[in-house]
Amino acid sequence: MYLKIMPRKKSKANYFTKETEEYIVKYNNSTDPDYRSKIFTDHIYFPFYKLAENIIHTFKFYYTDVEKIEDLKHEIVSVLLEEKIMKFDPTNGAKAYSYFGTIVKRWLINYNNKNYKKLKQTASTDEIGGHYEQEHTLDDDVSITLSNFLDEYIDEMYESLEVNFPKEQERRIADAVLTIFRTRNDLDIFKKKALYIYIREMTDCETPHLTRVIAKLKDLFYVRYNDYQEEGLIINKIL
Repeated sequence: MYLKIMPRKKSKANYFTKETEEYIVKYNNSTDPDYRSKIFTDHIYFPFYKLAENIIHTFKFYYTDVEKIEDLKHEIVSVLLEEKIMKFDPTNGAKAYSYFGTIVKRWLINYNNKNYKKLKQTASTDEIGGHYEQEHTLDDDVSITLSNFLDEYIDEMYESLEVNFPKEQERRIADAVLTIFRTRNDLDIFKKKALYIYIREMTDCETPHLTRVIAKLKDLFYVRYNDYQEEGLIINKIL
């Protein structure tokens, strides 16, 4: 009898690894142009290229002023290399994939909107409708940014759960709240009172206990979101 070993499912970001981040740090710390050129060519270029490609197609940023999407990918890589890479600082708690992913999304939203407005001035409504279904708006930007932030916030809260909530009961409540956040797209519950009842049933804890833990999660949320708006990432720090 043979045991069939199934291949491991690849991560969506397997092209952008911890090793990639380490090479970005080496690139920034070096003053040797030849060494930096080799690091970028061998270890950084492809992750930047794939990051640009995935974000373009995931969010359908198809309004361009270039003939081919391929040209847009290379333009994004150039922006990251010439304007952004030196600003990456892992000592702030930054993760390179999230940091550069946020930069690319924001850049593409601005770029996409600018070209959409240009297209509206020169093309008919039918041509615009045939080219792309809808314009990305500031609301899209806020929605994408908030969704990404919330995912990172949840991950960070889980990592620091025992530090922020040393009591077992508090951790149980926090875990229930974070579970709701993580499955937010599948929930049909929207009223605050109903959510409290739901969490109470999940944790078997009284409302005063829930209120204290939720208040702390709320405070942590606003601190992290302020960091995210200013830096484009969550700065990992224990309060």
